[in-house]
Amino acid sequence: MKPETAAKKLGILLEAAPESFREGDITRDDFEELQANPPEWLAELRRSGPHPRPVVAAKLGVSNSGLARGGVTEPLTTAEIKDLLAAPPAWLVTERATQAAVREENVRVKARNAERAARS
Repeated sequence: MKPETAAKKLGILLEAAPESFREGDITRDDFEELQANPPEWLAELRRSGPHPRPVVAAKLGVSNSGLARGGVTEPLTTAEIKDLLAAPPAWLVTERATQAAVREENVRVKARNAERAARS
């Protein structure tokens, strides 16, 4: 697989990975080995970042669109994410509330659909 695909599946930012990872294809066996026994560079990237957008969004409890609305365009490190969570700006509070409302609505719709299916 391409390095971009492997980085996405591993949850790391490709630009922060070593050059040996970014060059050439990664076999399925190599990928499985990276998952099973991550080298120190991979463990460090996962631990401290910089993290790609989907990981940043998940750690902050917002959507990718919420990050864009908040003006977050660059990858963030774990320390930067912790700082945002410690003293959340107004956009983060709003986006987290929006995300919570979306989750509640999804639970409600799922329960409604299950009830309708049980009646059928």
